[in-house]
Amino acid sequence: MKILSIQSSVAYGHVGNSAAAFPLQRLGHEVWPVLTVHFSNHTGYGAWRGPMLPAADVAEVIAGIEDRGVLGSADAVLSGYQGDPAMGAVILDAVATVKATNPAAVYCCDPVMGDAGRGMFVRPGIPEYLRDTVVPRADIITPNHFELDFLAGRTTNSLAEVLDAVDVVRATGPRHVLVTSVLHGDLPPDSLEVVAVSDEGAWAVTTPLLPINPNGGGDVTAALYLAHLWTTGSPATALERTIASVYAVLEATLAAGTREIQLIAAQDVIADPPARFTARRLR
Repeated sequence: MKILSIQSSVAYGHVGNSAAAFPLQRLGHEVWPVLTVHFSNHTGYGAWRGPMLPAADVAEVIAGIEDRGVLGSADAVLSGYQGDPAMGAVILDAVATVKATNPAAVYCCDPVMGDAGRGMFVRPGIPEYLRDTVVPRADIITPNHFELDFLAGRTTNSLAEVLDAVDVVRATGPRHVLVTSVLHGDLPPDSLEVVAVSDEGAWAVTTPLLPINPNGGGDVTAALYLAHLWTTGSPATALERTIASVYAVLEATLAAGTREIQLIAAQDVIADPPARFTARRLR
C-alpha cells in the first residue's frame, strides 16, 4: 500500500506523522509523509519550538511528488489535525488529484477537534469546517465519541444512540466510521468500546479502561485501521487488529511511566497484532 500522509511532525515523541508513519512502515506499507508543522515536541507539554508550514509550502511538496509522476499511484490519503481551512483545502486538493488518476484510492480523515472532559481544543470555525467540508469528502473517518456527537449534532448516551449518530454522519459521505473512546451506560465499569460501522454492518470491541490518555494514540489508531481495512477488506478484522496493537502500545506506555507512547518498544505487536479482542457484531 502507498499512503500519502499529510500531518504534523515532531522531533521528540510521537504524534501526527511521527506517530503514523512508523506503524504503517512496520506493517510493510510505503508512506509518503508530508509535514504540516515541524515542532520540537507535541503541544501537550505547553511549550514547543519550530515552524508551522504555510499551506502554500505544503501544496508545493505535494506538487513535487506529482512531478515525479507517482502521486496518482497512491492507494490512500491520510490526514489528522487540520488547524486551518487553507490547509484543509490543500489536503482535499491532494485527495482529488489522487482520485482523478486512481478512483479506487481512499481518503481516511481523523477529524481532530476535541475530547470529552476538555471540549474543543481547535480554533473557532475548525469543527464546523471539518463537519461541513472535509468529512463529507472522506471515505473513512475515525472520530472519538465526543467528535462523533458534534458531527451528528446530538448527545449520545447509549450504544443504540451511538449507532444512530454514526448513521447520520455516514449519510453525509463517509462509508466507514471508526468511533474511539466510546463510553455509554450499557458498559461494564472501567471499560470502553471502539465501534466500527460500514455498509457491511457494525461491530464493537470492549476493552478495559486504562488510566492513561497520551497524545498520539488517535493518530496511531487511524493509521492502523486504514492499513488493516485496506489489507483485509473486513471492518471487523481491522477493528480487532487495530485495537489489539493500540491497547498493547498503551500498556507498554503505562508500564514505562512516560508521556510518549511506546511505539518503538511495542513495535512487535504492531507488526503482528495478537488475537486478543474479539469484535462482536451489533447489526
